[in-house]
Amino acid sequence: MEYAKKIINPRPNINEELIAKCAEMTDVLSVSAVYSDAFKRDGVMDHEIKFRSVNKPFIGTALTVKLKPGDIVDCLPIFDIAKPGDVVVIDANGTPNTSIWGGLMSGLARAAGVAGAVVDGSVRDTDESKVLDFPVASRSVSPRAAHSAETGRTEPIEINVPVVCGGQIVKPGDLVVADELGVTVVPYEFVEEVYPAAKQLAENEKKVREEILNGATVEQLLSKFGRI
Repeated sequence: MEYAKKIINPRPNINEELIAKCAEMTDVLSVSAVYSDAFKRDGVMDHEIKFRSVNKPFIGTALTVKLKPGDIVDCLPIFDIAKPGDVVVIDANGTPNTSIWGGLMSGLARAAGVAGAVVDGSVRDTDESKVLDFPVASRSVSPRAAHSAETGRTEPIEINVPVVCGGQIVKPGDLVVADELGVTVVPYEFVEEVYPAAKQLAENEKKVREEILNGATVEQLLSKFGRI
């Protein structure tokens, strides 16, 4: 009986203009926190999912990958469909010692215009990813390669299916916001509502910082902005 499979679903239809507006916020301080606050403190991945290469915030839509426990393979099929601005989100079941992303993958992803990668599992070659200036977040780091290095297989793998990454359900097209604090996911159906709230929060926080530098007290800040 053959269990191995390769499923590559079509890309979801998304509002590219809206996503582009979200992506313009990568220069906002603590942008993952801003989006979590705008999403009512929801969407935050486990704290173990953190940057392993460069500290380079990224925002984009999820290109999801689901791998099979105990049979972790390379994710090369993503490059058949990856587009500029995608964020590769990989459900590797938290596998800690077998890496499914390395320096060559970062090179291919950068060439494809991918914004970044988030892996619930292990990555390697973080030094090479740093040289490439390509941001990778993961649960762990390990030198061991995926099984594909020995077998040549790139399946079983499922692409553009719902996955679980860092304790959050991530669907194809969901908004992924990553920085040195962590990773926040906003389901696509809420992005239109969350974006303006995040934009307003970022603008308010900028004003609060200016007020603090000008000597404002806690009481004055709360009276003017309602929060700190």
